[in-house]
Amino acid sequence: QVRLLESGGGSVNNGGSLRLSCSPSVSILATNCMGWFRQAPGKEREGIASFYSRGGNTAYVDSVRGRFTLAREENQLYLQMDSLNTEDTAMYYCAADLRNGGRCAPDASFQYFGQGTQVTVSS
Repeated sequence: QVRLLESGGGSVNNGGSLRLSCSPSVSILATNCMGWFRQAPGKEREGIASFYSRGGNTAYVDSVRGRFTLAREENQLYLQMDSLNTEDTAMYYCAADLRNGGRCAPDASFQYFGQGTQVTVSS
């Protein structure tokens, strides 16, 4: 069982920034892929960014590309979120997949999810 601990959520105004962090209970290098998901009220959970652990490749969905940036520092995965708007309000979840050879993309299948951290953007 892999545990993922998210932190860094909070409340900001339109145009603000936040940096989320994800601390896995295993080495990031032991995973195949890590990602960030979000779920807004009344909507399904959606994958927004992925990080291929062995190569460092990143991918983003259109709605966040150019505003959100993934970075790995030691054994934490960060999601830098800039130019936030009210549509970014959601619970954000870190995810990990340990299956070798699995597809790594925001819409790929992930084995483990954290408990989430809330992001609220006010106009």
